[in-house]
Amino acid sequence: MTDLDNTPLTTGAGGRLPVLFVGHGSPMNAIEDNEWSRGFSALAALLPRPQAILSVSAHWFVPGTFVTGNEHPETIHDFGGFPQPLYDMQYPAPGDPDLARRVVDLIGSDTVSLRNDWGIDHGTWTVLHHLYPAADIPVIQLSVDSHRKPADQIAIGKALAPLRREGVLIMGSGNIVHNLRHAMTAYHRGDSSTPDWAVRFDADITKAIEKHDGNSLAQALESADGRISHPTPDHYLPLLYAFGAAGGDYRVNFPITGFDLSSLSMRSILFL
Repeated sequence: MTDLDNTPLTTGAGGRLPVLFVGHGSPMNAIEDNEWSRGFSALAALLPRPQAILSVSAHWFVPGTFVTGNEHPETIHDFGGFPQPLYDMQYPAPGDPDLARRVVDLIGSDTVSLRNDWGIDHGTWTVLHHLYPAADIPVIQLSVDSHRKPADQIAIGKALAPLRREGVLIMGSGNIVHNLRHAMTAYHRGDSSTPDWAVRFDADITKAIEKHDGNSLAQALESADGRISHPTPDHYLPLLYAFGAAGGDYRVNFPITGFDLSSLSMRSILFL
């Protein structure tokens, strides 16, 4: 469900832009009129318009930390078995090589490097299509580093925090609960009930966010519910980058909540 009060948000303390984590769910949300796509569209009205967007997407999960430096990033259709209209979609937002170099300066060239062989994947464009349909805001992506520990990923997010005062919207895109095998099995069985482990894990992460509890967030996938909720960590880890970028003094709200396909948490988080 969406929980939007239609009150426009201003920048936070010190003129900072909010940090956004969004549960992106199925690629079909890009072309369907449903509660999730309507939630993405409504969310845009609450956000200050950024000068640029840095997205950390679950779908660029690679052994290393990289940032896209291309001027004209391609729209990547990194999925299979969907209707042709989804493959026909383009999100022709420009890149921002200067911002990419700024990211390298902030994180450090010993940790991150530029790459021009990636673009805007569906973890990013299926959401931005609704938030900013004109595709007129520059977009860069930062990879999710599969070789780093969760605490290191929080630290990378912290290094990015100055961008919030430079007009950059930092967006993590994944899902707080993402067991795709369970979700698809439930879908084919016609079972829409959300399992207890998914409800518990979503609630535990929400509580940790509200308490600013980075240690719990870093260790969450080690729990029994965490292992079921994330057979692979890729869709959870973008949250850690967003949490790090939010800093220790944030206020938080949850403009979109609920589960799709039985067990995919669609919770979105605004760190203010």
